[in-house]
Parts: sequence; C-alpha cells; structure tokens
Amino acid sequence: MDGHDWLAQRFEEHRGHLRAVAYRMLGSTSEAEDAVQEAWLRLSRSDTSDVANLGGWLTTVVGRVCLDMLRSRRSRREELVGAHLPESTADDGAAPEDEAVLAQSVGVAMLVVLDTLDPAERIAFVLHDMFAVPFDEIAPVVSRTPAAARQLASRARRRVQRADAAPDADPARRREVVDAFLAAARGGDFEALLSVLAPDVVLRADDVAVRAAQADPSHAAPPLSKLLRGASAVANTFKGRAQGARPALVDGAIGAAWAPDGRPRSVFDFTIVDGRITAIEVFADPDALAQLEVEILDA
Repeated sequence: MDGHDWLAQRFEEHRGHLRAVAYRMLGSTSEAEDAVQEAWLRLSRSDTSDVANLGGWLTTVVGRVCLDMLRSRRSRREELVGAHLPESTADDGAAPEDEAVLAQSVGVAMLVVLDTLDPAERIAFVLHDMFAVPFDEIAPVVSRTPAAARQLASRARRRVQRADAAPDADPARRREVVDAFLAAARGGDFEALLSVLAPDVVLRADDVAVRAAQADPSHAAPPLSKLLRGASAVANTFKGRAQGARPALVDGAIGAAWAPDGRPRSVFDFTIVDGRITAIEVFADPDALAQLEVEILDA
C-alpha cells in the first residue's frame, strides 16, 4: 500500500465522524458531504507527518470549512425557511438509513435554534459541546483567543438552553431568584442554595475564575471547578462565596457581577427555568468580559 492509499484508508476511518460534525454545523447532508470532501482534498495536499492526532486535525479542518460555508451562506443572504432538513442523497453515496441517523441525532428543533446563531458561535458550540474539542483547538478555527472562543460557545449554549427549556423571561421573577441565590451564597446557607438550584444544575467557570478562587483564602468552600454538575456540588462550592457580587444585567438578562471599582472583574450568567437555576456561567477572563454588556443594578 503506497502513501496515498494509506492516507485514504485513514481518512475513511474518520469519515462517519466528520460527516456527523459537518451535519451538526451545517444542517444539510449534501453540504456536509461537500465539507468532508473538501477536508479530504486538504488532507491529500498537506504534510501530516507530524500530526499525532489525525482525527482531531481533520475535525478542526472540517470546522474551518464549515465556518467558511456558513459565512458564505450568510453573505448571499439566503432566506432559510425552517431547518436544513436532509436532502435526497441518491448521488452522494450515503445510505438512507445513515441520513436518518444523522437527522435524528440532532433533531429539527435543534437545527432551528442552530440556524439562528452567528457562524462562529455555531462552530464553537458544536465543536465543544457536541464533540468535546478543547477551546485552545477551537480558537484558531474561529480566529479568536481560547477565552473568546469559550464565550462564543457560551452564548450559543444559552440560546440553545433557553429555546429548549423555555426559561423564565420575566425580569422581576429572575431578579428574585438571583437575589435569593446571592443572599444564600453570602450567608453560607446550604439549604437556601439548594432551594434555588435545579437538581441537575451545571456550573461552568473559565480558567481565570478558577485560579482567582483558588488563590482566595477567605472561605473554606470547595475550590471552584471548570465544570460541576448537581445541586449539592454547586451549593457547596458557592457556600460563603459571592460576597461582593451584585445583581447585574448581563447581555440584557438578569445576572450578577463583581465590580469592586465599577469595572466587572467577574460575571455570573444564569439560566433560570421554573424559578430555579439550571446553569451558571462564571466569566473572569478579560477577553471574555470585554465581549459582555454588563450593567450593575441597585442592590
């Protein structure tokens, strides 16, 4: 087997994964096939002798191709009616049952939401949340810093969560929940924290927030982690924290921020459903904060 045949065989081993990635990004099976074929062309023209993880390399290549396609789609001002449903695949060699698996793995509702996202947001969200690609690998794909790529994915995630779970939109009700959370956190009231957290609440924090919490010796709460799941774990982490945090508008929604000199140093973004917090995002990286609109509210 010569080098080209060996490379083609390796590519075929990853084809199914790459089609799944491209479909989630583009919502179109024919466009996904085009993206995968372009990835093969780029692979065949590249020197990959020093690539340790060919699957990861191909995933990021498909990400770049899909980002270009999404931007081209937007620049042409195509009027997208509903979701991009799978087209006929009689000419692309894909079995109908494979197309059904792709469509069912995402769902029409998800495609509708994904179509509302900015192209870079969509790429960052799909790569990270659906395929666990690290932000330091996503960053060059979307031409951002890792912190900014994380922010793109976070904004997309909030849109998806809010569309999927129909979270509370009433500002007064959201303010009540946020105030209750902050009061319970400052007072170290574990039970009160549990009362405002959903059982499956998810906490995500960026690297700067994690390091800042680790360096703060003023409380005995468990260290802040980049990812926590479950009400007990999140309540334990916030018990005694958020001493200086105040309610704030974060990108127009009620959240919280710590701004000791009037400039936000850390921001808490909440997803609230049925009066309970289902997700918390903690941002402290300056690059991420610079992309947020934050207005401190009166206590």
